[in-house]
Amino acid sequence: MSSNSSDSTPRFALVAHDARKDEIVEWVGRHHDRLMGVQIVSTGTTGGRIKAAHPELDVTRLKSGPLGGDQQIGAMICEAELDALIFFVDPLSPMPHDVDVKALTRLATVYDLPMACSRSTADLVVNGLLGK
Repeated sequence: MSSNSSDSTPRFALVAHDARKDEIVEWVGRHHDRLMGVQIVSTGTTGGRIKAAHPELDVTRLKSGPLGGDQQIGAMICEAELDALIFFVDPLSPMPHDVDVKALTRLATVYDLPMACSRSTADLVVNGLLGK
């Protein structure tokens, strides 16, 4: 899994825009059993919502996305500390921190990190990395 990890535990970053936070919490619930063995890092509010709904999961909350959480995840991508980025993007709402979102997309591409921006692609990433 991630090259800088001290063990083989997979580490996924989970992020969601405000309009898609309910959806990512529901998605985590559908993949709950497989995510039990994953270290999850998440931006502030998204991580709080996931942890509240699924307290038994290993969730580390970073700063809120606009307050630096997106950059924290970007740094983890650069340091090869992640195995996947699941980012439920809301393409219909203007985002004041849109440049941060574009930066994460660019970094995931540059470092060849599996990234999903929707439920169906997130399902494929989880199935591919963690098995069906």
